Amino acid sequence: MRHSGRVDTSQMLRGALDLVVLAVLADDDGYGYDVLRRLRDAGLSEVGDASVYGTLRRLSKAGLLLSYTAPSDEGPDRRYYGLTSAGRDELRLGAKTWWAFSSAVDHLIRDHAPGRTP
Repeated sequence: MRHSGRVDTSQMLRGALDLVVLAVLADDDGYGYDVLRRLRDAGLSEVGDASVYGTLRRLSKAGLLLSYTAPSDEGPDRRYYGLTSAGRDELRLGAKTWWAFSSAVDHLIRDHAPGRTP
C-alpha cells in the first residue's frame, strides 16, 4: 500500500467507491460527470472517470440506482442516476459498516502509529 513513501489513496478509494457514489446521489440525482465533480469537490481528487462511470452502470444493473435521460442545454441528452429504495437501504447499511470499520482503524492508528499524540 506504499508508493514513494506515501499511502496509495486510490487503493483505499477503490474499496469505498460504491458507498461514496451512493452517498453523493442520496439527496440529488446526477449524471456521470456531475457525480465525478461532486466526488472531486469533496476531496476525492484521485477518483477516475472510468471508475465512476463503471460504478454507476454496475450499481444501476444491481438495482441500487435508477437511470433516466433528460435533455441538456449543452448538447446531447444526459443519463441521470438516482437511488432506488434498495440503494437507500444499501447506503444505510454501508454507512453503518463504514463507521464501524473507520472507527476501528482510527483507534488502531491513534494508539499505535509512530508519532501519535497521547
